[in-house]
Amino acid sequence: MSKILVTGGLGFIGSHTVVELQNEGFEVVIIDDLSNTTIDVLDKIISITDKKPLFEKLDLKDKPSIQQFFMKHKDIEGVIHFAASKAVGESVEKPLKYYHNNISTLIYLLEEMTANKVNNFIFSSSCTVYGQADTMPITESAPFKTAESPYGNTKQIGEEIISDASKVSNLNAIALRYFNPIGAHKTTKIGELPIGVPQNLIPYVTQTAAGMRKELSVFGGDYPTPDGTAVRDYIHVVDLAKAHTVAMKRLLKGDNKSNFEVFNIGTGKGSSVLEVIKAFEKATNKKLNYKIVERREGDITEAYADTTYAQSELKWKAELSLEDALASAWNWQETLK
Repeated sequence: MSKILVTGGLGFIGSHTVVELQNEGFEVVIIDDLSNTTIDVLDKIISITDKKPLFEKLDLKDKPSIQQFFMKHKDIEGVIHFAASKAVGESVEKPLKYYHNNISTLIYLLEEMTANKVNNFIFSSSCTVYGQADTMPITESAPFKTAESPYGNTKQIGEEIISDASKVSNLNAIALRYFNPIGAHKTTKIGELPIGVPQNLIPYVTQTAAGMRKELSVFGGDYPTPDGTAVRDYIHVVDLAKAHTVAMKRLLKGDNKSNFEVFNIGTGKGSSVLEVIKAFEKATNKKLNYKIVERREGDITEAYADTTYAQSELKWKAELSLEDALASAWNWQETLK
């Protein structure tokens, strides 16, 4: 079976994707610099799949290291690129870090893929490329708006770089624009474990429920939504991981209809922050302590996906519910005590 490189493969989405790839028979090699994860995730992947992925600790900002990597691994047939800084709020505070980490690494990786004739590439993109879209649900044809954060801008720029590269090379690429990945593997061996204070909603929810945080801050209660809180499309990370295996198979079989394709990866349903809190309380029987505070810079009012194109072209759709995802996130949190 094909050997696939997964950058950031020990991170939250990356580790779940490695599990799904190995379950589908792929050979996997992981690159990770361990800046936002720990090496023990590798052992957890092995215990779930009974297969050991190859692992290289490597910083993608160091171009010579990438060159050496591809000289060593001559048989890679596809790359799934997760490695990037990904917190919207932090990107507003540290824009140069985000541009350096997310853009330079992408360019270095594509340059070495081109030099080594590795032509199949899946890019971890985001619904943030749409900014605050004019209509809901969001289709793939929705125009890019001015990004609300440096993080979102790096995803827009990243897609443009890939698109341009695909026009003048043999690169075949798919950008998966995911909405809000949450949850954990059913084994509770891998899940979302940010280093430091969580920047995303669900880890903060579970840590608050576990007593690690005093209360959950709900950023903004005055949005023009039914309950005043921001609306997002929350997708179970396992469903998201499976979308990557489907997309990679599409490229390897040559089923792609153009050199650069984009797909929305979500559930097609929007949930407000207060709805998520209620669903969490229902799924876990845990009461959450929260308070509504001022809006956070970089956040938009609502975003949820139109998944029609992914369903028709990739033959993929989300199978797991919001409650499934929240229950799995809590079960994962319980193992961390």
